[in-house]
Amino acid sequence: MNLFELKNKVAIVTGATGLIGKNHCKALADAGAHVVVADLNIERCTEAMLALPHHERHTAIQFDITNEEEIKHARASILAKYGKIDILVNNAAINDMFENPALAGEQSMFENYPVDMFRKSLEANITGTFLCCQVFGAEMAKNGQGSIINIASTYGMVGPDQSIYKDKDGNQLFYKSAAYPATKGAVINFTRFLAAYWGKKGVRVNTLSPGGVENSQDDFFIQNYNAKTPLNRMAQPTDYMGAIVFLASDASSYMTGANLVVDGGWTAI
Repeated sequence: MNLFELKNKVAIVTGATGLIGKNHCKALADAGAHVVVADLNIERCTEAMLALPHHERHTAIQFDITNEEEIKHARASILAKYGKIDILVNNAAINDMFENPALAGEQSMFENYPVDMFRKSLEANITGTFLCCQVFGAEMAKNGQGSIINIASTYGMVGPDQSIYKDKDGNQLFYKSAAYPATKGAVINFTRFLAAYWGKKGVRVNTLSPGGVENSQDDFFIQNYNAKTPLNRMAQPTDYMGAIVFLASDASSYMTGANLVVDGGWTAI
């Protein structure tokens, strides 16, 4: 079990105050890491940080993953406190939200999908991941070690099944847009690029592709999703904690450029 130990490792988690992000932080903290809880709102970051075990060894920090100067400032702050960076979890991302649910079905159709929303997803999901890897990962490469975990999705590998967004009466309430699959597919191949580029520098780069997480969705959606999954359920927010520790730790020391799929079997059928 020592292979999974992260004692005294310094781990940055972006998007750390979200549903899965909080559990990434807890998993790393439980394994012994010093966790940098990073997101857009410092109050929420501080709240999430204080909820971690041994919260005094962790740090809350605010920065925008699309702003290079803010990321560099964060790097300087982290190095000033800890002297190194060992782990980066690129968890922050945009998943489409429409202000008016009554119009979501029409607006989310590919034919009507606003290009501004597409560009916003590209900026956050791809450029943000690129910048965090460039700024934080370069420090790892300089030190000859590190683990980068890029969070993708099952929809980075397969096209969305739009039928799961139909209610019991067959009404299409929503379409999964092109933005999320396009950006998450890019993240998977960007991971491969970095793994090949930084392998000789001792920096491992892998992708974690999670499935859908149950989070108070409509009953019809949960039932539709469950029916397509061999395990017959959506993920719980805690279901990715083991995978994060595995990818961050020496337990995966000979693993780089890989895509670890944890989706209840969604992509198996």
